[in-house]
Amino acid sequence: MNLLARLTKNLALAIPVAMLLGLLYGLVAPSAWLRALIVPLTLLMVYPMMVGLQPRQLLEGSDLRAQWMAQAINFGVIPFVAFAIGRLWFPAQPFFALGLLLASLLPTSGMTIAWTGFAQGNVPAAIRMTVVGLILGSLATPFYLQWLMGAVVPVDLVAVFLQIALVVLLPMLLGQLTREWLVRRHGREVFRKEWAPRFPPLSTLGVLGIVFVALALKGGDLVARPALLLDVLVPLVVLYAFNYALGIFVGRLALPRGDAIALVYGTVMRNLSIALALAMNAFGAGGVDAALLIAVAYVVQVQSAAWSVRLGGGLFGAKAAVGSAGR
Repeated sequence: MNLLARLTKNLALAIPVAMLLGLLYGLVAPSAWLRALIVPLTLLMVYPMMVGLQPRQLLEGSDLRAQWMAQAINFGVIPFVAFAIGRLWFPAQPFFALGLLLASLLPTSGMTIAWTGFAQGNVPAAIRMTVVGLILGSLATPFYLQWLMGAVVPVDLVAVFLQIALVVLLPMLLGQLTREWLVRRHGREVFRKEWAPRFPPLSTLGVLGIVFVALALKGGDLVARPALLLDVLVPLVVLYAFNYALGIFVGRLALPRGDAIALVYGTVMRNLSIALALAMNAFGAGGVDAALLIAVAYVVQVQSAAWSVRLGGGLFGAKAAVGSAGR
């Protein structure tokens, strides 16, 4: 658990290492059998995140303006920007464009809460954004995929809904049952201090496993086309840069500082774990291309978040001494 906790804190290094190991494995050993690990690794990746989820927190707080602005950006702007970038940059590679769209359709994750806290933003608002974003993203994703990508990528709505039920709804149910059982057995405070911190590192193990499998399956293509990684990196950097610029502009214009920080991380941080799971499970062989782009997105996301916290004063404005802006 200590090793997994260290990996969780160093995802920006751990994910490239997992990518490299997966690439090397794919070059020297048979990799087709690794597809059998995708579903177990998916559940390992998503279930631990759901144990800490608290839907009841939707009823708390007074940051309604920040909440609706975040979801307006998440579902009214970013998917269409991602779709446009993907179709322009990958005109002949629709599954890479699909990966970019998948990453944009599933907003917020535990990283939203963590980075909001690091930047001294409104953490309760970030928690609510995470819950709302997860629910809305799960419901909306099949329809966005059919609407935007259905003409160039086979999108089976029933299959996508079933995959969302498998990788989101089932883990959410099991996570909530686990949470309630542990709270009843040990008490809320013991759960918060001793049990809750044990679950996120398990999710990291699933993430690293899925990244390893995706690169092992894609290893031959990467060796044949070494510029492929750079090719998927450029549109990701453009998308994340646009997302940061929009979130910071809107937040500084319309919200107190603490809420503005939550807005930025509630729109920029994507739930790449679920996006990766959908790519690998719902789109057959072409999903590996989408998964490769999403794996690279982990590196961009973590590195950009770290730099934004370091530059926080300049990006979000001076911290107020009192009032809601300092939450």
